[in-house]
Amino acid sequence: MIQADSKSIQKFRFIVQTAFVLLCIWIGYDFYKFVSYLESGGVLEFSSRPPGVDGFLPISSLMSFYLFLKTGQIHSAHPAGVAIFFAIILMSFLVGKSFCGWFCPVGFLSEMLGNVGEKLFKKKIKMPKFLDYPFRSIKYLLLAFLVYMVFFMMNEIALKAFLDSPYNIIADIKMYYFFANISRFSIIIIGILFFLSIVFRNFWCRYLCPYGALLGFISLFSPNKIKRNSSTCINCEACTKICPSFINVHKVKNVISDECTSCLNCIDVCPVKNTLYSKPAMVKRQINKKITAGIIVSVFLLTTGIAMLTGYWQNNVTKEEYLIHFENIEKLNHFTGTGSVKKFNDSTFSKKYK
Repeated sequence: MIQADSKSIQKFRFIVQTAFVLLCIWIGYDFYKFVSYLESGGVLEFSSRPPGVDGFLPISSLMSFYLFLKTGQIHSAHPAGVAIFFAIILMSFLVGKSFCGWFCPVGFLSEMLGNVGEKLFKKKIKMPKFLDYPFRSIKYLLLAFLVYMVFFMMNEIALKAFLDSPYNIIADIKMYYFFANISRFSIIIIGILFFLSIVFRNFWCRYLCPYGALLGFISLFSPNKIKRNSSTCINCEACTKICPSFINVHKVKNVISDECTSCLNCIDVCPVKNTLYSKPAMVKRQINKKITAGIIVSVFLLTTGIAMLTGYWQNNVTKEEYLIHFENIEKLNHFTGTGSVKKFNDSTFSKKYK
């Protein structure tokens, strides 16, 4: 039986991706207004810091999540980052590396650049195997370095000291200035990555993103897999041809790959109904692709929503503290998280800013 509405899920996924990108732009604009307030020394009308910016601090979020695992405490500097990180981990376990294929703005940009490349070259250009395998290991080496630095080099005291530090508190502002005052060298590197992403689809995601490596590793343990019914498969290879991760879907019974982003393209393009489908382990019935898409979106929204409702979204750093830390932003050391920073107190703020 030939499937109908084969592109319905891809339209929905594109809407989700676009909405998330627009949300990120909105967060960026709000954060710009917040930084402008700090730059004015508190003269401009106060604009609150958007908690969603924590999602752009993956290192701090990883460290905060590790502190939560060790102590059960959610650090107050960037609590939204912990909620977003947990949501992404949960998504990866339940429905594979779905954050990359459904929400990640960098993944969305890479996908668009890859589409441009396909139109230019009239085909997908795949990295030769003798380069593809060693290049794919780079992101795992970067992940191993991060895990070693956070989980093995830092004890609980050092971890909490860094998270409490002024540097970590204003790490988002540091990140903002990196892009606002981007160097020529950084522009060249980003330009090279843009070009490579046009030639080789998802270059950054496939070869360099350490968080993609983490989510890919977790996804291997997901009970939900895309399965192929070999008895109804007509070997048209449409699933393999459309797969953005170059997985040979038409050759396997279960798609088990750290590169699968659960985009559901393969299921959508399959011309024979119920030949490709999602099915959790220990469950007899397959899951409709619309339900799979709904689970992906719901897990992220519910997890972050619960964080908002329970008070683990907005941090407790006051605007007065931000003004004091901002004044000393150039003196902070990213290795220790400290520097020559004036101790904050109410009288300091009163004399300088009131």
